[in-house]
Amino acid sequence: MNRLMCFLVCSFVSVTQAFEIPTNGLPEFAEYGDLVELVPGKFQSVPENRRFQRSISGESGETMDDVDQVTLYSYKVQSTVTSRMANTFIQTKVVNNSPQPQNVVFDVQIPKGAFISNFSMTVDGTTFTSSIKEKTVGRALYSQARAKGKTAGLVRSRALDMENFKTEVNVLPGAKVQFELHYQEVKWRKLGSYEHKLHLQPGRLAKHLEVDVWMVEPQGIKFLHVPDSFDGHFDGVLVVSKGQQKAHISFRPTVAQQRKCSNCSETAVDGELVVMYDVNREEKAGELEVFNGYFVHFFAPENLDPIPKNILFVIDVSGSMWGIKMKQTVEAMKTILDDLRAEDQFSVVDFNHNVRTWRNDLVSATKTQVADAKKYIEKIQPSGGTNINEALLRAIFILNEANSLGLLDPESVSLIILVSDGDPTVGELKLSKIQKNVKQSIRDSISLFSLGIGFDVDYDFLKRLSNENRGIAQRIYGNQDTSSQLKKFYNQVSTPLLRNVQFNYPHTSVSDVTQNSFHNYFGGSEIVVAGKFDPEKAEQLQSIITATSANTELVLETLAKMDDLEEFLAKDKHADPDFTKKLWAYLTINQLLAERSLAPTAAAKRKITKTILQMSLEHHIVTPLTSMVIENEGGDERMLADAPPQDHSCCSGALYYGSKVAPSSVPSWVSPSPTPMIPMPARGAQVLEATPPPHVMRVENDPHFIIYLPKSEKNICFNIDSEPGKILNLVSDPELGILVNGQLIGAKKPKNDKLRTYFGKLGFYFQSEDMKIEISTEAIALSQGSRTSTLSWSDTAHTINHRVLVSVKKEQSVTVTLNKDMSFSVLLHRVWKKHPINVDFLGIYVPPTNKFSPKAHGLIGQFMHEPEIRIFNERPGKDPEKPEASMEVKGHRLTVTRGLQKDYRADRLFGTDVSCWFVHNSGKGFIDGHYKDYLVPQLYSFLKRP
Repeated sequence: MNRLMCFLVCSFVSVTQAFEIPTNGLPEFAEYGDLVELVPGKFQSVPENRRFQRSISGESGETMDDVDQVTLYSYKVQSTVTSRMANTFIQTKVVNNSPQPQNVVFDVQIPKGAFISNFSMTVDGTTFTSSIKEKTVGRALYSQARAKGKTAGLVRSRALDMENFKTEVNVLPGAKVQFELHYQEVKWRKLGSYEHKLHLQPGRLAKHLEVDVWMVEPQGIKFLHVPDSFDGHFDGVLVVSKGQQKAHISFRPTVAQQRKCSNCSETAVDGELVVMYDVNREEKAGELEVFNGYFVHFFAPENLDPIPKNILFVIDVSGSMWGIKMKQTVEAMKTILDDLRAEDQFSVVDFNHNVRTWRNDLVSATKTQVADAKKYIEKIQPSGGTNINEALLRAIFILNEANSLGLLDPESVSLIILVSDGDPTVGELKLSKIQKNVKQSIRDSISLFSLGIGFDVDYDFLKRLSNENRGIAQRIYGNQDTSSQLKKFYNQVSTPLLRNVQFNYPHTSVSDVTQNSFHNYFGGSEIVVAGKFDPEKAEQLQSIITATSANTELVLETLAKMDDLEEFLAKDKHADPDFTKKLWAYLTINQLLAERSLAPTAAAKRKITKTILQMSLEHHIVTPLTSMVIENEGGDERMLADAPPQDHSCCSGALYYGSKVAPSSVPSWVSPSPTPMIPMPARGAQVLEATPPPHVMRVENDPHFIIYLPKSEKNICFNIDSEPGKILNLVSDPELGILVNGQLIGAKKPKNDKLRTYFGKLGFYFQSEDMKIEISTEAIALSQGSRTSTLSWSDTAHTINHRVLVSVKKEQSVTVTLNKDMSFSVLLHRVWKKHPINVDFLGIYVPPTNKFSPKAHGLIGQFMHEPEIRIFNERPGKDPEKPEASMEVKGHRLTVTRGLQKDYRADRLFGTDVSCWFVHNSGKGFIDGHYKDYLVPQLYSFLKRP
């Protein structure tokens, strides 16, 4: 008698409707009477009102009561690696022993960059198999099932790659389910070895748990290492067998061995099985393998002298790097700098929301320069946001300019090493645009390497950034030794051995050649080339590689192994006879996806799309252009598995090509133009602005004043409600001759019967220097006596006059610094020009300092000498989310309200919330007198105190 059950499939996104499926018996589940107690884990069961008890004997002879409602009968992982091409198969079998329906979740971690090639599941005798369809066809089939009243599940992923494949099944009492997933990936050589990683997360104890990895490497296995990733729990369980060209890793713990402790019901199998290995390389020309009409060329020569390098270290010094990460990074950098050779050139770029350079030009790695760079790095204090876009463009600019001026050794190699722990928060925020900016600016002779630190970093972004610019990326987590990992990473990626590597196959039978990287070869990596080959047109495939080493031009030749390879693979049942074909398809599709995202015309994009689609269907893999349709034999119950939406630079290991970039996110100095002549000395380039401290006095928006009082560690806020055109004095110190005034502008029209006002113009006057600086939303004007000059918001530049430094950051900020110890920051806020209400305006930030005289005053200046305050009697306010309190200050008792204001220094788009106590009535009682007492007649008028 058939029973009804339902299921749904999802990947990150849940699906609300379910299938109706008949239940039948499965012979594979005949031994369910022997299952032991299990606990909730990766396979999750829906809580029920009642449980049933059974007495079951396990393998160890133990007797367990209160059996879990959903039991995992078997968990099997089989993986074969043939000449770096890995095929992995995961199978699980689950049964519902409960009298109630239960949800079962099949959740598999798939390495980034892997292609899913097949998925199937059997639910009590009804089998669902998969086929690859063009995306619109797959969607149509899915819609047909829904239109006929048949329920259909939809599988999607919001990740950049399908890292998780997740299937949820609602299982009726007694129902049995089997899942099978197949995926494939290429093993890339990094840091001198290959790494094959399997995520083992059964979630609970399994009656049968089997993991097998077979390695077949015709070149011979140089070394193989399986690190202990389970803290010694499975000592003696893992079995590793290694021959000259083959290896087998077996992991088959019993139920008792799976337990976290002898009387635990939780599994200790929760982590990664990692196999690290490398292959023998006797010939400098590499290994050329031909099989079944395809060839693969692995090129990783050794024992070569390093080439001189030009290296830019780009170091993230944002606030998130504070503490041990920054300390370890500094220590690692000191060691790395000591490793530079005399013929190398280098410089250091450090960045938060600002970008600084230790030297604007490359310098030779002499002992003196290295010592000076180490002193510079030791003084770094992390704070602020993260402007990755401008930092990388600055590094590229330095290398490009040095090349244009003929300052680089023609035999050298140029590198950029980026060290960062977070996403961009300042400047250009769109990751795809940052990639395009870098790609457009960087020369083909420059390689970009990235090291991501911590759990928050977007490693996928760094990996794409490096892969498309002839480098690699690596990630280390916050709980690892940053210093040793950084030094290890540098040692492997900073050893250029060959330049201008070119592959040639003088053979009429070779076609459709593709490769994973080009131009330069670095020690510890590998260049992989694949293509089609028709052996009937010639007897043997030959390759000729030309390259430049440290001392000479090389011409390397090699012949393919053909008959020997075929005989070798035929003897091993675990060898994949299609490894050359799969590897070629993997490389080619990744490269085409990259070319498609950067195609210059619609016609070119359509042509590339057609090729990708044909290859995806032929090789049965899910790509951004295809969907996996999963259906039963009758075709009336369907699911749809889409690849995630393609980011414009998706796909690890791919090659990328240049494209046009929106000019708004590229600083002007990237494409240098003649510097305009102005009377005062000004230079376009480096922003010399110091990192703003975390606590400042600031004025933003309407205008909102936020006064930070260091002694009491409190933020006090107030608004000034005045009229457009009025000028407010912010700082007035007649003894030192320092003045800061701000002129108000109004919104285009009132909103809610109120016309908002903003600062549209700020005036700075330094009497001892006879210098006036007028900053508006249009330009920055400087005058000193009869000398005048104008700086544009559209440029990054700075001007220095005696003790006054004015630094402009393109379309973002101006920093005015007096005598290196007193600074004012002005932020530019742009709005949509056609906005019906809002207008461009300025915000000003003034760090608390004791450099002002006792006579300093003004709306901000009066608080340079902090008044005593006491806040007490905190209580609920009229708004439940805004409590009230009493504040005693300057002889007044005020009612203040807790609220939030915005600090736009780190995040110019959305701002950072700052909690403060708000003083009503334009700051009455907190500021001296009435706000109208701070009105002045001219932009450079000192305040006249009553």
